[in-house]
Amino acid sequence: METTDNEKSRTVIPTENTRRDFLRKGITLGALTSVAGLSLITGCKNETEEDISPAEDLMREHGLLNRILLVYDACRVHLVNKEQFSTDALNNAAQIIRSFIEEYHEKLEENFLFPRFEKASTLTDLVEVLRTQHKAGRTLTDRIIQISKMSNIQNEDSDRLIKLLGAFNTMYRPHEAREDTILFPALRKIISKNEYYALGEDFEDKEHELFGEDGFEATVDKVANIEKQLGIYELSQFTPELI
Repeated sequence: METTDNEKSRTVIPTENTRRDFLRKGITLGALTSVAGLSLITGCKNETEEDISPAEDLMREHGLLNRILLVYDACRVHLVNKEQFSTDALNNAAQIIRSFIEEYHEKLEENFLFPRFEKASTLTDLVEVLRTQHKAGRTLTDRIIQISKMSNIQNEDSDRLIKLLGAFNTMYRPHEAREDTILFPALRKIISKNEYYALGEDFEDKEHELFGEDGFEATVDKVANIEKQLGIYELSQFTPELI
């Protein structure tokens, strides 16, 4: 049976529309797939990128604190033995304690960590002691800075500084050990995973705001220079001779 031109048109047009519709849907689907793929890649990147967690950030800052405690130990030994040493090195170390530890690191704990534990009614006794020790540490630092500014530390000032350095180290070694082994590990139990990692970003932003992009690394370099001034930089010197 022969078809008319109109019938041929009616036959062709639906086919063409179907083909175009198929292509349009294919392009749309491809675009959606691409977007989904990008989202998946972005999601994977967020999950796997090596951002520093808040606990790791705080603990590496404790490592920096520990190096200054060793500086304090060395200065204290010099004072006890009445040996000459760089009081500028001691003052610079105390200034790092003031700016990086007390006004930054401890403020993070006081503003972001302690309130969350108190709200969750978790480790509140420990948090109370830690707060009290932060205040005591700032008083000790005030006094250490005051005496270490002197060009010639002798007699009563020397004895007082020996006690201040000893008191600071005696308090902060168990202080940071409790935070590292009890407080920081417990943080993940009282907040969500998203909130936990968001804290890490908040900590990093605050560090960059106060100290620049390489704030931690630059501060470590300052501590290393102080160690060199006091002759305690080389790690190998602390290796004992085994009998």
